[in-house]
Amino acid sequence: MPDLANERVDHRFKALPPDAEGLTVGELSAQRRNLFTGGFTTPVLALSAESVEHNLRLLETYAERHGLAFAPHGKTSMAPQLFDRQLEHGAWGITAAVPHQARVYRAHGIARIFLANELVDPVALRWLAAELDADPGFRFVCYVDSVRGVELMDEALRAAGAGRRVDVVVELGAGEGARTGVRTETGCAAVADAVAATTTLRLVGVAGYEGEVPQADSERVRAWLHRLTALAVDWGKAGRFADADEIVVSAGGSAWFDTVAEVFAELPVFSLPVLKLLRSGAYVSHDSGHYRKLTPFNRVPEEGALEPAFRLWSQVVSRPTPEQAFTNAGKRDAAHDLHLPEAQVVRDGRTGEIRAAEGVTVTGLSDQHAWVRTEEGADLEVGDWIGMGLSHPCTSFDKWQLIPLVEADGTVVDYIRTFF
Repeated sequence: MPDLANERVDHRFKALPPDAEGLTVGELSAQRRNLFTGGFTTPVLALSAESVEHNLRLLETYAERHGLAFAPHGKTSMAPQLFDRQLEHGAWGITAAVPHQARVYRAHGIARIFLANELVDPVALRWLAAELDADPGFRFVCYVDSVRGVELMDEALRAAGAGRRVDVVVELGAGEGARTGVRTETGCAAVADAVAATTTLRLVGVAGYEGEVPQADSERVRAWLHRLTALAVDWGKAGRFADADEIVVSAGGSAWFDTVAEVFAELPVFSLPVLKLLRSGAYVSHDSGHYRKLTPFNRVPEEGALEPAFRLWSQVVSRPTPEQAFTNAGKRDAAHDLHLPEAQVVRDGRTGEIRAAEGVTVTGLSDQHAWVRTEEGADLEVGDWIGMGLSHPCTSFDKWQLIPLVEADGTVVDYIRTFF
């Protein structure tokens, strides 16, 4: 397993102090530098240590309370240090989307991987077969959503001489116009029949992603989830899971996991144990835009509340008019696929004092500039730092390879390494 603490700090990592070059990440962490006075350059993305810990504990207790297993989607962060924290907080395993992500997970010792995609690449299947054969303790589950996909998997695994069968779940699509997945129960049965005809695959359950339900609301999401659980019940009665050790029923993005918990709680007793597997991933860092509005905790406040953990600090480099300013962070640094960054606080370039960003609004992003509108009376000068909240964690992590983990007083206690 790679030792991330012994990786050397150099020019590859944005915003880190130039005088830290040549130190290991562990050595730099031990110095406990201050984000604002410790030599970091702008723009710099920071992750709140307190908010990350709060969010980890909240989902751990939520899953326990609702009888759910939890395999958070690792593609949100691709950060093995966060995977370890999630596993410490009760996660069953980590979810991946593509073979590269699964390889990163295995390189860092992840023992259980749920691949939320059909895997038909023969090179990736050859790698998977070797991983399964080499490690009897490695558990892997992936989607199947077509007869042709099953044929391709079987062909590649037989060619690889796979000694262990690959566990698969049939993906039920979230409706017409949704993303992947079989659209009808009849189609699902045809895929299950194709799996049963192979010697390389083992059907262990059903799964899908309710976030792709067209025009999603609680009623539509609940209706689709009932289709998914009914499929599991019918197939359990029909003996389709006879070869499985447990039945996997899985769903759950970061917007509707309350509805997933409600419907999964209605599942009857099966002849085999049932793994009710939630896959929400964006909760670790949460955000200040998309997921802040959609989090199930807004609908069920007694369950608690997630905290946005990201803040992008960017410096004002131009103030051409009283109504306009520009900072040095742009599309290369800030998530912008769902919402623009939100100006939250200003750190005074003269005094270091931090205040609310009143009258300051980010209106656009260029490659390396944020366009900022300032209202009358907004106190903003060249040299000030603007702390911005970001929307969509998945496209925040992927822009930064080494992210300072920062306590409330600005002390950097660790650096989170990402592998996109």
